[in-house]
Amino acid sequence: MHAITIDTPGGPEVLRWTEVPDPVPGAGQVLIEVAAAGVNRADALQRQGNYPPPKDAPPYPGLEVSGRIRELGEGVHGWRTGQEVCALLGGGGYAELAVAPVGQLLPVPANVDLVDAAGLPEAAATVFSNVVDVARLKPGETLLVHGGGSGIGTFAVQLGKALGAAVVTTARASKRNRLLALGADRVIDYAAEDFSADTKADVILDIMGGSYLKQNVDALNFGGRLVVIGLQGGRRGELDLGQLLTKRATVAGTTLRARSAAEKAAILRGVHEEVWPLLEKGRIRPVTHARFPMADAAAAHRLMESSEHFGKILLTTGG
Repeated sequence: MHAITIDTPGGPEVLRWTEVPDPVPGAGQVLIEVAAAGVNRADALQRQGNYPPPKDAPPYPGLEVSGRIRELGEGVHGWRTGQEVCALLGGGGYAELAVAPVGQLLPVPANVDLVDAAGLPEAAATVFSNVVDVARLKPGETLLVHGGGSGIGTFAVQLGKALGAAVVTTARASKRNRLLALGADRVIDYAAEDFSADTKADVILDIMGGSYLKQNVDALNFGGRLVVIGLQGGRRGELDLGQLLTKRATVAGTTLRARSAAEKAAILRGVHEEVWPLLEKGRIRPVTHARFPMADAAAAHRLMESSEHFGKILLTTGG
C-alpha cells in the first residue's frame, strides 16, 4: 500500500506518499480499506517531531479514518467485511489501509457520506469525553467553545446546542455567520474583543492553554468547569487559586491519543449511544471544509496551519 511517511521532522514538505508494507490485523482488530482520513492539529505536531505516536501505533500520521472493512482479525464479531465504518486510531490513518481495534470502530451514521464520516471520530470522541464525561454540561447552562471554526469547535457548537445549552464561541470575524448558522448563540471575535469581559460560562472547552488561563477563570460562573484540551497558546499560565476557590470552580486537562484502548472503547460506546442518534436525526452534521487527495497531504497541512478553514479538512484515497 501507500502511506504518508515522515523521514525527518519539519514543515509540510516532509510529508511523502510512499510505498510501505500492508498492515495485518491482529486479534481484536479490523483492517480498513481507507476512503478518507481526517486532518488534525496533532498530525502537524507529529510531523514537527513534537508528538510521537504511541509505541503500538504505526509511524504514519492520522488519528481517524472512514472506509470499508477488508478483513476481520481473530475474535472479532458483530462486524462484516465490506461494511462502511469510521474509526479512531492511535496513528496510521494517512494510508490506503489502516488497522483499528474493534473497540474504536463505529458504523457510518445513516445519511452521512462515507468520506465526510472520516472527520467524525476524533471530534466526536474529544467533545463528548470532555463536555459530557468530564464537564457534565447540563441543559440550560452556557458552554463557551474556543476556536469555534475548527473541526472540534464546529462539532462542539452543535453538540452543545443539541444538549440544550446556550453556546458562545470565539473565532475569527470571517467565521461568525457560519457559526451562527450552526447554532451558536453568540460569536466573539477574539482578535478584537476580550471574551472574559462580558461572558459568563458554566463550561469552557479550551484549545489555547496558558495564554487564555486567566481569562477563562474570569469567565467561569460559580461552580464552573474549565477543560483544557490544547496548548496552542502555550504550556504555562498564571492561575489565581483564590479566585478558583471563591468560584468553587474546576480546571481539568485531558488528552485523547494517549488513553488506553479500554478508555477509548468506553468513550466510543458513549459516542455511539448518545451522539450517533443526533447525527442520524440531522441535529448534528459533519462540517467539511475541503478534501485533498492523500498524496497532497502537505497542501492540507498548510491550509490547517493557516486557520482559514471552517470545519474538517479531509484526505481521500479515491477508494
